[in-house]
Amino acid sequence: MLMFNGSVFRPPVLTLIGIPGLESVQCWIGIPFSVMYVMAVFGNSLLLLIIRSENSLHKPMYIFLALLGATDIALSTCILPKMLGIFWFHLPEISFDACLLQMWLIHSFQAIESGVLLAMALDRYVAICDPLRHATVFSQQLVTRIGVGVTLRAAILVAPCLILIKCRLKLYRTTVVSHSYCEHMAIVKLAIEDIRINKIYGLFVAFTILGFDIIFITLSYVRIFITVFQLPQKEARLKAFNTCIAHICVFLQFYLLAFFSFFTHRFGSHIPPYVHILLSNLYLLVPPFLNPIVYGVKTKQIRDHVLKMFFSPKSS
Repeated sequence: MLMFNGSVFRPPVLTLIGIPGLESVQCWIGIPFSVMYVMAVFGNSLLLLIIRSENSLHKPMYIFLALLGATDIALSTCILPKMLGIFWFHLPEISFDACLLQMWLIHSFQAIESGVLLAMALDRYVAICDPLRHATVFSQQLVTRIGVGVTLRAAILVAPCLILIKCRLKLYRTTVVSHSYCEHMAIVKLAIEDIRINKIYGLFVAFTILGFDIIFITLSYVRIFITVFQLPQKEARLKAFNTCIAHICVFLQFYLLAFFSFFTHRFGSHIPPYVHILLSNLYLLVPPFLNPIVYGVKTKQIRDHVLKMFFSPKSS
């Protein structure tokens, strides 16, 4: 490791300290985190199995739900194994390149999840506001293009964050990252050099992806509510609203946690560091844990297939 005037030149290894200020209780914090991870993997894998095996669920809404489940599994797997290694086995070190890869994967999967939520909102918008054209508009070809599009959008927009760190930032004041995973700003703040370009591009990506998605998701649901409340029959209104309630719950919990984490990390200088890190961890762990529960409870087709899978009598 090369040193220049107390700074480190392109450190080969970084050290993740976990949750600053809570190091003594990290082993206990790891227990609920690991439970959430196991439940997230199990719940989302079950959703994928049900959607894959049931031909009646091969529809745009459930295909998007399967993509959301796969993204949740990948996102939580990017963070939890290493985090538990820090909490339980005192393995804080990670190579610099592996840290950048983890950063790129985490932020890419976050962006993919946001894009899938937008696709689900647009699917419900067409299904409720223009039901006769839904099958024509959301064809299998369009669904495939949306899946590829949100994946490429995330990978391409997040990649320059990695490149800017790798190419621009060479001198670091320390190799200790005050975080439990490799987060963009946590790495950038270690550098001695001017990081304004990195900060600006990070904000650009956040507002381009999250800002764009949340505007169109909100507009879609506003239009949906206007259409639903104009329906003449109460039963029709309830049925239409029930098809959206699970999406709304997932949308709210994802974006509320996202904005709390984003703004406290950048503008909450008076907030203790462990609050920043806990919010960041919850933002990554809670949605994958809750999504299959919300959809399993609120979506009748999913709920019926789960009950059938576990509680239907076996034929002899």
